[in-house]
Amino acid sequence: MPMGLLGRKCGMTRVFTEAGVTVPVTVIEVLPNRVTQVKTADTDGYRAVQVSFGAKRPQLLSKALAGHYAKAKAAPGRALMEFRLAANEGADLAAGAEVKVDLFKAGDAVDVTGTTIGKGFAGTMKRHNFAGGMASHGNSLSHRAPGSIGQRQTPGRVFLGKRMSGHMGAIRRTTENLQVVEVDAERNLILISGAVPGAEGGNVIVRPSLKAARRAARKRQMPVKAGPGPAAAAPAAKKAS
Repeated sequence: MPMGLLGRKCGMTRVFTEAGVTVPVTVIEVLPNRVTQVKTADTDGYRAVQVSFGAKRPQLLSKALAGHYAKAKAAPGRALMEFRLAANEGADLAAGAEVKVDLFKAGDAVDVTGTTIGKGFAGTMKRHNFAGGMASHGNSLSHRAPGSIGQRQTPGRVFLGKRMSGHMGAIRRTTENLQVVEVDAERNLILISGAVPGAEGGNVIVRPSLKAARRAARKRQMPVKAGPGPAAAAPAAKKAS
């Protein structure tokens, strides 16, 4: 997992490019992330960095968590997050250091993780995009009904995973391959093209896109074919025979 940042979703707005094209963006406030712990392969079995952001009243912390922040000499934050580090990453990080919004720049591809907005109990049309029943021709009280949910005596039960009514939203989701439009280091803001999961004021995690990194690695590792192809070698082989 590449090094990322913790932030707060502020809402959506739009920006205009030099060509006059309007781009809808999500504004994420990324206050300086304070390093609370650095894990190493010798002591923990893997390399990672734990960061916190924002502020939280000391009265709301447990004694264990308060001691954890005190050991790192960092102010209590509203959330904690751990990022795995690659072998060549995070060599200059130490407890008490800060990671700021300039970790990203305009044009970067990022993945944003957040908790989706809770919708409560929802029916099948809203939750699973069912079409519903007919709106006329004798249909009575079954316009938004889910329809049949099983078979007869065989198998005599409803299969697990059947799409039905139930709780919707309030789950962890990641939107991949979003583009950073602008980075405002003075106000600790990142403008990301498109929508990201979660309600305004919710915590989000911004990290480099995994798919973009894999795509770039495939382009670097693609072998270059040398010499003539099979079509060009066939006439020469026929002439030799």
